[in-house]
Amino acid sequence: MVVVGVDPHKHSHTAVAVDSNGHELGQITVGNTAAELVRLLAWVQRWPGPRRWAIEDCRHVAGALLRALIRAGEAVVTVPPKLMAQARASARTRGKSDPIDALAVARAALREPDLPEAHLDEQALQIRLLLDHREDLVAERTRMINRLHWHLHDLEIALPRGQALNRIATLNRLGEQIGQLAGGVRAEIAAELIERLITLTQRIGQLKRRIEAQVEPLAPHLLAVPGCAGLTAAKILAETAGVGRFRSAAAFAMHTGTAPIPVWTGNRARFRLNRGGNRQLNAALHRIAVTQLRIHPPAQALVQRRIATGDSKTEALRVLRRHLADVIYHRLQASAASSTPCHEDAA
Repeated sequence: MVVVGVDPHKHSHTAVAVDSNGHELGQITVGNTAAELVRLLAWVQRWPGPRRWAIEDCRHVAGALLRALIRAGEAVVTVPPKLMAQARASARTRGKSDPIDALAVARAALREPDLPEAHLDEQALQIRLLLDHREDLVAERTRMINRLHWHLHDLEIALPRGQALNRIATLNRLGEQIGQLAGGVRAEIAAELIERLITLTQRIGQLKRRIEAQVEPLAPHLLAVPGCAGLTAAKILAETAGVGRFRSAAAFAMHTGTAPIPVWTGNRARFRLNRGGNRQLNAALHRIAVTQLRIHPPAQALVQRRIATGDSKTEALRVLRRHLADVIYHRLQASAASSTPCHEDAA
């Protein structure tokens, strides 16, 4: 088995091939054009037999390379940067360079044979792009709201309690109120910010409705989970990118960062927070867990039982998240099975 580790960048990709023992066989640096990727595939043909590509998970930077390799029929896994950094730190070679990083990626993939294999999922990719775009707009809106708050403070305009600046009705009322002021640069800037906030809020709402409309037919079983609304379901679908990549619910839990990590000696078993895994998925499960603590009696009963046995509320919440990882895994499997046409339908 030959493993090819790749350190991707915007303009170039460095690949290092290693054998099953982690010994380096060769290295190459190519550009990110289609012709250069063909050269990369030709270079790796010198080692016949089964091989696997390991690419550092850099999202947009590695996307084109990842899709090109999968379309060429290659087996590809993505390696979280944390695993790569650990492999580099444990190596005898000091320093940091693209070949060193690519070698660390390959050795990390050898050490972790259960990393889920990547595959093309255009629907998940579209949802993730829309989610990323919406989150960028929300972050931009937050920065503008913070600036507007200071201008309103200097203009001595107080917001009524309970009214937020991410609501169009509140922004319209503020715009009318500022329009009645006796001019001035500060009032002019505040009015401009309000206009831009209204436009951003409308666009964010449009994206939310579009994402929810795409998710509904893809994951009806997921949306039935208490506390899992449209945007959270979209985040889970986008970051999972195909539940078939995971061999079991335990592998999915490891990917989400909800698998428990033991930190105990002696008689009392304890587990700490898992800081690994996909933090976007972990955050989505946390949102579901916190919501279920408010509205879902079975989740409330589980947490109370754990607290009664001596767990803290934080530890009990981790148990709930681990349970939710199993629930989400099986719901994703059910949604995937229901959306796959049978032979009669295909005919």
